[in-house]
Amino acid sequence: MKRLSATSVRTENRIGRHSDGDGLFLAVGSNGSRSWVCRVQKDGRRRDFGLGSAAKVSLARARELSRQVRAWVEAGLDPVHERRKVEGIPTFREATATVFASHSKGWRNAKHNWQWLRSLEMFVFPKLGDKKVSEITGPQIHEVLSEIWLVKPETARRVRQRIGVVLDWAFSKGYRETEISMTSVTRGLPRQPKTTQHYAAMPYTDVAGFLIRLREKETMGRLALEFAIATAARSGEVRGAIWSEIDLAERLWTIPAERMKAAREHVVPLSDHACRIIARCESLRIVGGDIVFPGMKPRETMSDMTIVKVLRDMDEPYTPHGFRSAFRDWASETTDFPDRVVEAALAHAVKDKTEAAYRRGSLLEKRRDLMAEWCRFRTNNSPT
Repeated sequence: MKRLSATSVRTENRIGRHSDGDGLFLAVGSNGSRSWVCRVQKDGRRRDFGLGSAAKVSLARARELSRQVRAWVEAGLDPVHERRKVEGIPTFREATATVFASHSKGWRNAKHNWQWLRSLEMFVFPKLGDKKVSEITGPQIHEVLSEIWLVKPETARRVRQRIGVVLDWAFSKGYRETEISMTSVTRGLPRQPKTTQHYAAMPYTDVAGFLIRLREKETMGRLALEFAIATAARSGEVRGAIWSEIDLAERLWTIPAERMKAAREHVVPLSDHACRIIARCESLRIVGGDIVFPGMKPRETMSDMTIVKVLRDMDEPYTPHGFRSAFRDWASETTDFPDRVVEAALAHAVKDKTEAAYRRGSLLEKRRDLMAEWCRFRTNNSPT
């Protein structure tokens, strides 16, 4: 016997579950929300399945859906998977959009966001984009990857991983009946050549002279590059710097964990040189501007290509990241500072757990001395 009516569904305000019989319940929340729940028990196992909001699903429709769910369970089928089939299985392109929207919220790097989606658009969508995720097979993925496996080895490995993320999501949502092993997919592909990427680094002996040439013109991009050299920081950390991170009184720049590659807060002691650059930026700061090195628009972050273009315009074959290598070479070859101090200055992650525990402190004062010495080196070695 049915216990609910269309009227009681609209007017029921007691918090809790109200049975209609045969495992169908109207769930009333503390905020007044109403939703349908179907409870099914088989082989001693009890499961609850949501059937939607009572504002959108009528009592008659809820009873129909409840009967369907119980029938699926009795037949040994998974109601979640079967409902996905009824609702419609997304294409790989549609699934990618959903996964990207969900995952990108936790990604700190805007460039990574763009590359993640762009790589699938370029290399996967032309062949698999309009296929339903339930229909995609290992051989099809193998064919996509084979075209770029040797030509673009690093990109191919990333594309493989990203395809796997999308299809794993599809399996978890019930859109696929089986998982795909991405390792098995690429087993038949040829071995990729091993390559080691090195950033083009300026010899540390040339840095002082380069800085004199850099100051011949003043642009925000040149100031950002000069600050990156002075602090041995990554260009992305410099471009993302905001004024609340800078403490000129204490001569410190505190970069929050969410902006660091190792996801740990990093405190940078500022040398005289670095403080002068910050003071200059402060004199150029617009009212209400929060970014230390703004881009073309005063309230927007500088593009990563802006600093690269500075070096290109100066006919230098080096990369911004290469100046970190120059700093590392200088510290190793001309100073007695321990490696742990230099590595801490570069904010490098420590793989060895024992060493990481030993270096848990920030070594701040020793790093302050190191950066002051780096400042003196660049000043004293300037060409006359």
